[in-house]
Formats: sequence, structure tokens, C-alpha cells
Amino acid sequence: MIKILFVCHGNICRSPMAEFIFKDMIKQRGLSDCFYIASAATSTEEIWNGIGNPVYPPAKAELARHGIGCEGKRAVQLTRADYDKYDYLIGMDSMNMRNMERILGHKGDKLYKLLTFAGSDRDVADPWYTGKFDVTYADIAEGCEALLTYLEEHENL
Repeated sequence: MIKILFVCHGNICRSPMAEFIFKDMIKQRGLSDCFYIASAATSTEEIWNGIGNPVYPPAKAELARHGIGCEGKRAVQLTRADYDKYDYLIGMDSMNMRNMERILGHKGDKLYKLLTFAGSDRDVADPWYTGKFDVTYADIAEGCEALLTYLEEHENL
């Protein structure tokens, strides 16, 4: 089983969008049993008294426009132990990558920026600031599709 953790700043927009877009892709291909998929935050800003906030409503609405649900998802924070738990830890932007390295105590190896799988070094913009949830969705879908292609080629799926 391939274990993937998508990571962004607050775990209420980009990383849960990636989690559920990827889950939808693998379900459509009949590969759900081959994966464990989750998402987490590099910060605690969306976690109060140990309880994470749900997916941000405009992010949830963008997923719903594509027929993807995310019910029950709440923000959780990335921990040092996640490095050993997951095969791929995938950040959305350069700042996420730096924070992931700091929290996990590791560089490289299992850490990737999502759009590198699509042959790009660009960041997935945070729609919390841009307001462009459709653009973020498109970037994440592009990255997830490229990630799945990579895994199909390299993980004997």
C-alpha cells in the first residue's frame, strides 16, 4: 500500500482538495485499495483545543462542483512521526516545503512539491489569499494526475 500525505499551511484548502481529488482519481481507476491518502497542515492556525476546522466552504464548494465530497475532514497538523508513516509527503508551495523539512527533520527523500510531478517548479497558489479556488483546483488536479502517472510507472500499480 502506498501512503501519501498532502500538506499545506492550514489543511483547510489546498491539501484537503488534493487529498479528495486524488482519492477520486484512484477510485475511478479502481486503485483505492492500493493507497492510503490523507492531508495535514504545517501550522496550528486552523486547530483549536485539539480540534481542526473543517474544509473551508469555498474549497468544499469547488470540490462539489466537480462531484467530489470531503465530508468529515478536519484540519490536523503534520508531525515528525509522519515521515516514517508515509511514503510520499507532498507540499503545495515552497514555504510548505521548508516548513515540512523543519517539522519532519528531513530533506528530500520522500518530500516533493506537487507540481514537480507535472514538470513544473511553480507553487499551487493559496486560494485563501487569491480567492481563485477554480485555478487552485486546476493546478491540484494537474499535479495529482501527474503524480498518479508517476506512481503507475514507478510503483508497479
